[in-house]
Amino acid sequence: MKDTLRPGIRATHTFTVPSSKTVPALYPEAPEFVAMPEVFATGFLVGFLEWACIKAINPYLDWPQEMTLGTHIDVSHEAATPPGREVTATVELVEVAGRRLVFEVEAHDGVAVISRGRHERHIIQRDKFLARLLGPR
Repeated sequence: MKDTLRPGIRATHTFTVPSSKTVPALYPEAPEFVAMPEVFATGFLVGFLEWACIKAINPYLDWPQEMTLGTHIDVSHEAATPPGREVTATVELVEVAGRRLVFEVEAHDGVAVISRGRHERHIIQRDKFLARLLGPR
């Protein structure tokens, strides 16, 4: 990581919700999910918030050799967003503790705040991580 990776880094990321990111699409093999309304799924919302954090800090890493993995998420999902609506995430890096990074996150769909909370990521060396993952257990 570069010495410029410090708290205060802010970024926004925008995405238009497609039908493929709605609740029925989250687990199409589960009839319980398929029966639910076609709105932005919480699982995909979490991924969208992670994506915004990754985009915010990648310029401060030796990417792609160095990258981050999500290790904790504590966010609300406060409003339903239909497909076709644009969502915007605003993220801020609020803590750097060694390889642990903590973000404040918020998402808005142009009508209401749909999510807010905190997200934690850890910096990894991709090759070392994969070697440990694929190595003997």
